Amino acid sequence: MNRYPLWKYLVIAFALVLGVLYTLPNFFGESPAVQISSAKATIKVDAGLVARVEHILRTGGMATGGVAFEAVGNQGSVRARFADPDAQFKAKALLEKELNTDPADPVYIVAFNLLPNTPGWLQSLHAMPMYLGLDLRGGVHFLMEVDTKAVLNKRLQGLQASVRSILRDKNIRHAGLTRSADTLELQFRDQATLDKAQNELASQLGELTFSASGSGSELKLAMGMKPEALKKTLDDGVQQNITTLSKRVNELGVAEPIIQRQGASRIVVQLPGVQDVSRAKDIIGRTATLEVRMVDETVTRGTEETAAIPFGSELFKVGKGAPVVLYKEPIITGDYISSASASFDQNHRPSVSVDLNGDGGRRMRDATRGKIGKSMAIVLFEKNRGEVLTVATIQDELGARFQITGEGSSEASSDLALLLRAGSLAAPMEIIEERTIGPQLGAENIKKGFDSTMYGFLAVAAFMTVYYMLFGLFSVLALSTNLLLLVAILSLLQATLTLPGIAAIALTLGMAIDANVLINERIREELRAGHSPQVAIAMGFDRAWATILDSNVTTLIAGLALLIFGSGAIRGFAVVHCIGIVTSIFSSVFVSRGLANLWYGRKKKLTSLSIGQIWKPEH
Repeated sequence: MNRYPLWKYLVIAFALVLGVLYTLPNFFGESPAVQISSAKATIKVDAGLVARVEHILRTGGMATGGVAFEAVGNQGSVRARFADPDAQFKAKALLEKELNTDPADPVYIVAFNLLPNTPGWLQSLHAMPMYLGLDLRGGVHFLMEVDTKAVLNKRLQGLQASVRSILRDKNIRHAGLTRSADTLELQFRDQATLDKAQNELASQLGELTFSASGSGSELKLAMGMKPEALKKTLDDGVQQNITTLSKRVNELGVAEPIIQRQGASRIVVQLPGVQDVSRAKDIIGRTATLEVRMVDETVTRGTEETAAIPFGSELFKVGKGAPVVLYKEPIITGDYISSASASFDQNHRPSVSVDLNGDGGRRMRDATRGKIGKSMAIVLFEKNRGEVLTVATIQDELGARFQITGEGSSEASSDLALLLRAGSLAAPMEIIEERTIGPQLGAENIKKGFDSTMYGFLAVAAFMTVYYMLFGLFSVLALSTNLLLLVAILSLLQATLTLPGIAAIALTLGMAIDANVLINERIREELRAGHSPQVAIAMGFDRAWATILDSNVTTLIAGLALLIFGSGAIRGFAVVHCIGIVTSIFSSVFVSRGLANLWYGRKKKLTSLSIGQIWKPEH
């Protein structure tokens, strides 16, 4: 009756082993380190930089605890670990000197960092410590709302220009192109022209849906974006802002910035260690500009750095295709680019498709007419410094939609498309939440949060052991298992622990012990009713299960509501709370009953249970 099969004990043992493995990394502490990331849009940090960093440190007589490359999305960084802060400071100065030959124009950003001391064998199992939130570590938190209407408006402007350009190139006459909300409308005088226009547009603009209406000489062709294309446009706009913010945050030298999407149109920016809010706002809100310029071919290629630069031109020494002399007057700027995406040309070679708005298409057409075979360059300006992204040869008169080829690989095309989009923000953003936490307050929060959880656990453990005796001890062990599994899951998910998260852990412990109180009291009731101890154990667990499940499910519903509709600190609380409910059900019922079965299950002549005083009603 009260015996678990072997597989259930194996499940409990397996859960405990995993819990220990993934909780351990949180106790090893951190080592001082430096992080090297790119300061320029045209330079990517890859694994090849590791050997160079190791050589610089070895030549400088600096001993390290390891140098490693880490890639996160489109960003990459090299991190070097050191034994103490003194070595960390010396290494930072050495690397800044050797990696950046021109201090006024740094190529790499070298920032202080802290790396976990987790042993390699645990890291091989992907066992890493939890991240600490700003309220525990100190820093700046921004929650930003992206203007998705501006993203959609920009894309529709580009589509409007593309429609005009396609119809003009195919010599298809129409009676006017207008825009109504999120729909474009073309007017035609006859059905044949409408059908021809629809076929051409459908073959080149696959993201549009078409709907014809009207009759006689007043025919209309309505065009709207497909739902999947609309979603992709909005997603790309938010992602472009995230990429741009990531590139800019590197300038702050933040060791572990968190820039991530929240919901459909919000971006969370957390900058640990940053206390200067005004400077952070200035850098995050700064605009980068993109310019397309013609190459000054009066200067012979290969002699740019020695030849006299003509008036009205300037020399660019940084970037792909540099050195190159370009006219100062741009053809278009990045404001005219509505979208850029990696694609393939007619020969299936990697390329970048660029869409311009109406004015941009007209300016590009005027500038490239009669200049086939000439070269033009795309330049990205940040902090008043220009970097050449690419130098391309004009193969045909360009309009509102054109392709850039010769990037060599799909990855290079994707990078260029990203830079063309990420030169500036896709849409304006508004800071709707802002918090600043001092580092001393963060350390104090950690101590208070840890103390409150520990003293609460000890008080609950003492009460349960005194009041319920051996079954109280079973409850304490189950509670310990719950805490172990909760921390392990949070570490496995690499969740960020915040002060509300610590509060959720304390609440979870209270809810978990409540389930054990229900079980113990139910067993007492069965004993009062005159059932034998073995029957009382079985019936106590079985009959308490429905109540425990109901109470936890209703609380889980509330936690999920907080998770879905909440933001910021509320979501941090909800994540820990929801995970804690799941672990508490497992530990309070499955583990607790396993301990009771292991202790009492094989005793055939069991006469009493160590479950405290059983008060029987007097008649």
